[in-house]
Amino acid sequence: MTRPSRVRALLLLLLASAATAFAQTPASTPQASLGLPPKLAVSAPVAPAASRVFRYTNPITRDPALSLRDHCIIKVGAQWFCTGTSNPVWTGPNPGVRLLVSDDLIHWRHHSWLIEANQLPPDCPYNGRFWAPEIHRLKGRFWMTVNSGKVTAEDPKGMGTHSIWLFVADAVTGPYTLVKGPLTPQYNNDATLFEDDDGETYLYCSGNGLWQAKIDLATGNLAAPIEKFLDKKQPGWPEWMIGGIEGPFVIKRDGVYFMFFSTWTRGYEVALLQSKHPLGPWELVSPEPIFGTRKKGYRPELATEGGYAHLQFSDTDDPYCETGHNALFEGPDGQLWSSCHYLMDEKRPYPYCPELKEWERLPQLGIEPVIYKDGRFHIHKASWTEQVIEFGR
Repeated sequence: MTRPSRVRALLLLLLASAATAFAQTPASTPQASLGLPPKLAVSAPVAPAASRVFRYTNPITRDPALSLRDHCIIKVGAQWFCTGTSNPVWTGPNPGVRLLVSDDLIHWRHHSWLIEANQLPPDCPYNGRFWAPEIHRLKGRFWMTVNSGKVTAEDPKGMGTHSIWLFVADAVTGPYTLVKGPLTPQYNNDATLFEDDDGETYLYCSGNGLWQAKIDLATGNLAAPIEKFLDKKQPGWPEWMIGGIEGPFVIKRDGVYFMFFSTWTRGYEVALLQSKHPLGPWELVSPEPIFGTRKKGYRPELATEGGYAHLQFSDTDDPYCETGHNALFEGPDGQLWSSCHYLMDEKRPYPYCPELKEWERLPQLGIEPVIYKDGRFHIHKASWTEQVIEFGR
């Protein structure tokens, strides 16, 4: 082979090598964005997914100004919004329905008043206690249930007309417009909403037991009179219910309907019902509550008046006297979490200071991850030390 021939052969070999290298360009190069076959990227190294860590210590809020009971959290975009029962809870009308907001689920701040009692007209029929409001995103809008009655000179707490009021807004922050109320003719409280896969919606609430009905959200009309399906002293049901049951919250998983509800007989606990239909019949998932705190001697006057002072049980190993009235929401890992109000026990053990701080005398927000396994939901015991949740792998 002559010298020019050898040069031409070498050039052809170099060009062939360059073409081969170009054909093996990984999919992460600009060529991939132009639609080149992804199979060309099989040899490219893939970096492992970065894990994330979420740390929290209950109670989450530690500020008298942020104290609520019956917390209900909803995630909208990258933020979490929370409403609940404002203080004062027991002594009379409270200021209304407030909204808290957080960017990280840890640091909360006041956002606004969704209903401000002192701005309502004197003849407003729902200017009472504003207990346990909830916000649900259904059918592309935000639906808020509020439980309240009309304050009068004869009824300064509005309990004689206390029932459920339904509001709607196009944004979680409002403004909210009244759809209808009262939704029921008798005392009802702790209303919650649930939308099934077929688009039908249901109302659940408490009122010396648990109640249910199908509801048309657009009008607030019930398809049939609301039904009381479970009494706190239901024959054949456990004694830990007889003090009182309340705070229902419904979710569907794998074709089964689950209803979380709370009881204050032994402290404040969360139990779980299940059903094959959104209107029951309901049965207990387990013979004992799945979450909560128990403290002997807590509110003994209620135990005596309610006829359950004789119950025998062991205290839970935690610094709380209440961890209840839960609701579910999307947590930082995209999974279900539970919110409750956590109230410190005056007889809490060491290493806690025997004297309660100002914020500890009021209910504060507590959160815990919810686990679904073997066809049922689980919540680990109420925590009070730092918890570390790793996710994203």
